[in-house]
Amino acid sequence: MPAQTVNVKIHGFSALPEVQLFCLAEKSQCSNSVNRENDHSYSDKKEEKQMKISTLSVATCMALTMAAPAAYAQWQPTKAIEIVVPFSPGGASDQMARIIQATITKHNLVKQPIVIQNKAGASGAEGLIDVASDKGNAHKIIVASTAIYTVPLASSVPFNWRDLNPIAMIAQDQFVLWVNASAPYTTVKDYIAAAKQKPEAFRMGGTSSKREDQVITAQVEQATGAKFTYIPYKGGGEVSTQLVGKHLESCTNNPSESIAQWRANQLRALCVFDSNRINYKAKITETQAWSDIPTCKEAGLDVQYTMLRGIFMPTEVTAEQTKFYVDLFAKIVATPEWKEYLEKNALKQEFVTGEAFNTFLAKDENRHREIMKAAGFLKK
Repeated sequence: MPAQTVNVKIHGFSALPEVQLFCLAEKSQCSNSVNRENDHSYSDKKEEKQMKISTLSVATCMALTMAAPAAYAQWQPTKAIEIVVPFSPGGASDQMARIIQATITKHNLVKQPIVIQNKAGASGAEGLIDVASDKGNAHKIIVASTAIYTVPLASSVPFNWRDLNPIAMIAQDQFVLWVNASAPYTTVKDYIAAAKQKPEAFRMGGTSSKREDQVITAQVEQATGAKFTYIPYKGGGEVSTQLVGKHLESCTNNPSESIAQWRANQLRALCVFDSNRINYKAKITETQAWSDIPTCKEAGLDVQYTMLRGIFMPTEVTAEQTKFYVDLFAKIVATPEWKEYLEKNALKQEFVTGEAFNTFLAKDENRHREIMKAAGFLKK
């Protein structure tokens, strides 16, 4: 009976070369060779190093032969992957999930179907808790935002982002200080001066309460001493409509929520709440591109805020399953479809994984806690 060869990589011993196990039926034993050809003269080469391994039965060798390929194959999904969106259909997170779904399908990055589930109850807590409680399920992921901090910090929801397994940050939202195009203030300095003249009567609109827009509003108040009346709405589209109708003095929508009104010269962009300008240089209005909007710090208002866009999955999955999704999203963000989506929505390109992502999450959570504490937003 001829010898059977099994190629085995010994994990944890990166200094060792690949070891070949030769299962010899007639001798019922295995010997190994290191970086050599299988020729009959090898046994006479005394100067070459050899390693002996313990005698194995023919059955054991056969089992190794059959099991080795499966043991070292990359994990793959065996059923449909569910993408949970903790917000309603049509919103920014839902749109992101659907571009992810379309990109995976177009490029055949996963053999199994991709299914999107919107679970928007309790300001997104429904979706977060659903994924956190489904421990060990490697066929479920969630498209998450900074709501992973703000929701539990502001409410009694029994959730913490550490209840999830972080996969990757895939983008960040930048936010813009918007005013009506006919407003008398054309600079941030003029805007703040006008707000101080009407304490608490200067209306700032935003999406939901104690979320990103109100957190930014609180930061502006803390930095300037101005006071605003914050008015929450269901979404950024409604906020833009109210600002165009002059039912608000200002808002802090992200770019995609107000691009149509900006293009139509109905709104004016005063500054962007980030350390760097928005990167995209194509003209949106007749005279301005996103990159033409100064940072708020450049304009004299030292307030910075960006919103996480990240992918998480349940805990108690294997390292191989986690790696599958890290690798999958590395492929997604490299596609032209993803890059086009980022530019269309003026999203900040980011891709962070592993320990760097965990470090970011811990720091970002603490940043939100301090801002929300100063604003009185923390749960009692």
